[in-house]
Amino acid sequence: MDAAAATQVQQAQLAAILGPDPAPFETLISHLMTSSNEQRSQAESIYNLIKENDPNSLALKLSHLISSSVHVEARAMATILLRKQLTRDDSYIWPKLNESTRSTVKNILLAAIQNEESKTIIRKLCDTISELASSLLPDNQWPEILPFMFQCVTSSSPKLQESAFLMFSQLAQFIGETLIPYITDLHTVFLNVLNNSPNADVKIAALSAVINFIQCLTSSTDRDRFQDLLPAMMRTLTESLNSGQEATAQEALELLIELAGTEPRFLRRQIIDVVGAMLHIAEAESLDEGTRHLAIEFVITLAEARERAPGMMRKLPQFISRLFANLMRMLLDVEDDPAWHSAEAKDEDAGETSNYNVGQECLDRLSIALGGNTIVPVASEQLQAYLSAPEWEKHHAALIALAQIAEGCSKVMTKNLEQVVNMVLNSFQHPHPRVRWAAINAIGQLSTDLGPDLQIQYHQRVLPALAAAMDDFQNPRVQAHAASAVLNFSENCTPEILTPYLDGVVHKLLFLLQNSKQMVQEGALTALASVADSSQEHFQKYYDAVMPYLKAILVNATDKSNRMLRAKAMECISLVGMAVGKEKFKDDAKQVMEVLMSLQGSQMETDDPITSYMLQAWARLCKCLGQDFLPYMSVVMPPLLQSAQLKPDVTITSADSDSEIDESDDEGMETITLGDKRIGIKTSVLEEKATACNMLCCYADELKEGFYPWVDQVAPTMVPLLKFYFHEEVRKAAVSAMPELLRSAKLAVEKGIAQGRNEAYVKQLSDYIIPALVEALHKEPDTEICANMLDALNECVQISGPLLDESQVRSIVEEIKQVITASSSRKTERAERAKAEDFDAEEGELLKEENEQEEEVFDQVGEILGTLIKTFKGSFLPFFDELSSYLMPMWGKDKTPEERRIAICIFDDVAEQCHEAALKYYDTYLPFLLEACNDDNSDVRQAAVYGLGVCAEFGGSVFKPLVGEALSRLNVVIGHPSALQPDNVMAYDNAVSALGKICQYHRENIDSAQVVPAWLSCLPIKGDLIEAKAVHDQLCSMVERSDTELLGPNNQYLPKIVSVFAEVLCAGKDLASEQTAGRMVNLLKQLQHTLPPSTLASTWSSLQPQQLLALQSILSS
Repeated sequence: MDAAAATQVQQAQLAAILGPDPAPFETLISHLMTSSNEQRSQAESIYNLIKENDPNSLALKLSHLISSSVHVEARAMATILLRKQLTRDDSYIWPKLNESTRSTVKNILLAAIQNEESKTIIRKLCDTISELASSLLPDNQWPEILPFMFQCVTSSSPKLQESAFLMFSQLAQFIGETLIPYITDLHTVFLNVLNNSPNADVKIAALSAVINFIQCLTSSTDRDRFQDLLPAMMRTLTESLNSGQEATAQEALELLIELAGTEPRFLRRQIIDVVGAMLHIAEAESLDEGTRHLAIEFVITLAEARERAPGMMRKLPQFISRLFANLMRMLLDVEDDPAWHSAEAKDEDAGETSNYNVGQECLDRLSIALGGNTIVPVASEQLQAYLSAPEWEKHHAALIALAQIAEGCSKVMTKNLEQVVNMVLNSFQHPHPRVRWAAINAIGQLSTDLGPDLQIQYHQRVLPALAAAMDDFQNPRVQAHAASAVLNFSENCTPEILTPYLDGVVHKLLFLLQNSKQMVQEGALTALASVADSSQEHFQKYYDAVMPYLKAILVNATDKSNRMLRAKAMECISLVGMAVGKEKFKDDAKQVMEVLMSLQGSQMETDDPITSYMLQAWARLCKCLGQDFLPYMSVVMPPLLQSAQLKPDVTITSADSDSEIDESDDEGMETITLGDKRIGIKTSVLEEKATACNMLCCYADELKEGFYPWVDQVAPTMVPLLKFYFHEEVRKAAVSAMPELLRSAKLAVEKGIAQGRNEAYVKQLSDYIIPALVEALHKEPDTEICANMLDALNECVQISGPLLDESQVRSIVEEIKQVITASSSRKTERAERAKAEDFDAEEGELLKEENEQEEEVFDQVGEILGTLIKTFKGSFLPFFDELSSYLMPMWGKDKTPEERRIAICIFDDVAEQCHEAALKYYDTYLPFLLEACNDDNSDVRQAAVYGLGVCAEFGGSVFKPLVGEALSRLNVVIGHPSALQPDNVMAYDNAVSALGKICQYHRENIDSAQVVPAWLSCLPIKGDLIEAKAVHDQLCSMVERSDTELLGPNNQYLPKIVSVFAEVLCAGKDLASEQTAGRMVNLLKQLQHTLPPSTLASTWSSLQPQQLLALQSILSS
């Protein structure tokens, strides 16, 4: 059939579908739902053609189908399709419809909701009407809709009441502000229905509308008007439970959980009744498990609502104790399933119930939300009772609970370590293997959460206990878990602690490697890897015994069931190699790389865990072998780039679609709901991508210019990932890679190995990377990553420096303004939180931690400004002037010491780098600087006295009038009784250095006969090694030119000078450069020849014996 004929057929089809007979259109719609792909795609293309060419007919046909078809599926499908056309996105057709069509569609929808009997279609109609109304109401283009809804709400038909509330609920979500003028009417309607309606469905719909409406109210006065609804809202829940309608009750609970998360303070006045009712539900054994879990979720959500209602739940200790007891009872729901003892990975959770799992998760969340001061007293009382009970389940529950609360209670538990450790170690001897397993599990968790304190104080009890548990051959699950706990213990451990136990532990782990159970072998491999990693070169003596076993597994574990074993062997080999170093490892490394290369060439399945392990193993081998690794890069890089370029596996479904593919059951999927879309993301893909990106950073960092051949491929892969919002690890890796790539290119150009490319290439790369970083910083939601980005930007500026042009510097400066403003507003928000009614000391602690992260951002701002000032010197000052209104507030007394320190350092940099050009700022900044010299905080003092030294050096006549005050300020720092305490010594050293500069540059303005000897009496300085080298060099120069005030009348200060030289020379290279040390030795030799013997003798006698010996050996050499 030729094209013209085909078009004719299609035209005839369209004419029939859009003709007066409704049947062809209904057939088309049924074809859209068919499972036959061919029929469906044909129907879709016709449907789209109509939508393009005749949107009016399409809207009318769909509307008539909704109102007149006898088939439920057709009415449902038409309602969904119409809603899609009326949603403001790519397929929005409303603007293309003429007035008559619009009016027909509105009327048919309102008629349909009154006439429709099917419940699911009514819900879909509510969705469609709400969707359209939310577009039209703000411009008052559907004046009939709200009066219609109010009429429905007060009608006698429960069906209409429920529909109206469902629509109110959606409108409150979409366009809440347009409903606020009706607040009084809505309040009356809600109160009436919740109190008086006999119909459960109507009440649930009303509850949903109330909760969404409360969330859209911005003023607390408006919200308070709804307080009197709360008892009725809670009754909706309790009545449905009393009448056995648990499905309705679960809907009510889910709505109340949403309210607890978003508006917890709305519940505050009636919190005792509300939480009491929820705990009552959680404790009711006659109720369905799902209902009880939701009641617990409600209370936990309230405890977690820290930002909105800080401290509120901690005021209710009686409830916390009841909730904890309830969660402990849930942990008893565990069976001694024989499969558990088999130690097969597939039966890992044998005997655990959903009650047990929810109890575990909630204990963890509760302790993180409320903290140790609240939870530990409750726990220690209840856990003791459980531990002393005869049933193994109770003993098991106590140990599981202890492991779950450790993260949230770490500070308090660390103070009571003795009690905690005894509790766990006593259970290592329990007759029931599941209890012993739980005790080992607790030690593993505590090693992570309470380390390194636990390791330092109790290694002599914990490691032998774990070693003994590895001998439990009757119970391989226990053996495997003991090996895993060794991993947790050694991760937080220094080589000094671990080394004495290595003989015993390594011997046992090698024995377990030969076990027949794969779970035990895998446990032993990960433990060996961790022990090697923590003991570093101390592991060398075990290398020859261990490596053959590891290589054997790598070569022989080829079966699919052994994939994980092989992957862990790979990890273990690479960590052992890194621990023992290149010399010991290099022969085996070649063999291992051959195996890895052949594996890499083979076709692996996409879900093979070995991929990610292999990426990491290659990178560790590179770290171990350094430049010797370069020949393997051509094998490693292609698959690595492929992994780094993986597209996130995202599925987008409508949040309320009926065809819900239940993604949440799929372990590897994470779902987030954004508006009315549900987004599912495959996490394994993201993790592989993140690993690959991290490995690329490793290679660039390790190989430096050797990485150059790959820069052109890696840069375009990584730069877009600065904005990869699906996964933080990917963004962090992309951020770290930026300076590494620039450095690699720059070094390659400098060393002439860049295939003839020159500095223009570095500039081109820098022009690509720096703007991208600045732009990503502008959009970055996470404070920690903001700090990382500033840090990376700083490194990039250090590397490309003068290659930046003015517009790039401007964009960086503009972004710094943004960062400072955003940070200040986050701090203001936190300060607001501190004003909440229930704000308490624990909340204060948490706020402090959040603010410390903020300081990290300011710190990086200071660093990057310092770099810009050092790079561009005076030409940066116009930008500095622009920034001054942002920086000045940082000097304020109300700011944190860290902010004040950063502000001072920025001024110090300006004064030090810009010399005369900076003099115009002295008037403004020096008064602050002088005051800061005596600040309570030692870091602020250090920055301020350092700045005084800089101004003394470069300030010339501008500094002259301030010399007197500067001396008295320095005097206070130097003369302070605890000036030489570790905390204060850096400030002291910098003050001494500044005093030296005043002696050097302003001698004519001081009483030098007093000040110079005073300076000498402070020497040598030993804390700040940079200042020490400069100051001792200055001393040398003064002696060389026979400075009379330094030597004093009759050379009386000579012994002091000699003893300073002696101390400096005895300290090795720390306190003086080699050149200065050489000059000191020459001066001492001269003195030996020129001084009268008596003076010499008295000078020598003033030295300590070991100094004298060291000096004599230096002088005689």
